[in-house]
Amino acid sequence: MILLTGLLSLVWTPYALSDMAGSRLEPPSLRHWAGTDQLGRDLFTQLMIGARIALIVGTGAVAIGAAIGIVAGVLAAFATRFLDDALAAVFDILIAFPTLLIAMLVVAARESASLGTAILALGIGLSPIVGRVTRILTKRVLAKDYITAARISGTGWPMVVADHVLPNIAPFLGVNLALQFGLAVMAEASLSYLGLGAPPPNASWGRMLQEAQGTVYSAPWAAVLPGLALFALVIGVNLTADGLRDRFDPAGREG
Repeated sequence: MILLTGLLSLVWTPYALSDMAGSRLEPPSLRHWAGTDQLGRDLFTQLMIGARIALIVGTGAVAIGAAIGIVAGVLAAFATRFLDDALAAVFDILIAFPTLLIAMLVVAARESASLGTAILALGIGLSPIVGRVTRILTKRVLAKDYITAARISGTGWPMVVADHVLPNIAPFLGVNLALQFGLAVMAEASLSYLGLGAPPPNASWGRMLQEAQGTVYSAPWAAVLPGLALFALVIGVNLTADGLRDRFDPAGREG
């Protein structure tokens, strides 16, 4: 439902984002399905656009994190023992820093908050996690007998990676990326709450929560609805990841 809502917002919303079509802090009604905010703007419109922003940021951050992390993880698995240990230590050190903190540092370095900056920052923050998982999975695959057989037959390492390593780690890596998607959505909401995410006129669920905190008692729907949407998306993605893990790892499910 959230995916369909985000796609629908590309072509239709009940009101324009900046349209002050109602009175201040109207409760949900047939005219304004989710009520209005402090300026009289339609909250359902903001929820729809917030869904689109969350999906864009989650997908973009995971794509960047996967591109950096998979390359670094595969290289670490093929490196000499000294370099492998060094890269593993780097992954562990970066993972020790919260993703949100790394994203905040990247945004601060760019000296401007924008949707593109948030996606880049979160992608960089997620890359060490992806890199560490990729390194572990790749080393397991490289220890298999069919890798030795491929090398004896004269297959080069680039073809080994393309034909054997990546296809075998893809299902398990996909589960991890699904989990990172939920982490990216939560981190983007946190950045927007702090004013470091997508700037206006973009409507982010995190920004909606920040704007509603002053009226949480007089107009609770303004805070509850974006919070529920954020909760539903993250839980939905995590449950999907659990389902994928059970599908691709029956032994882990039985255990």
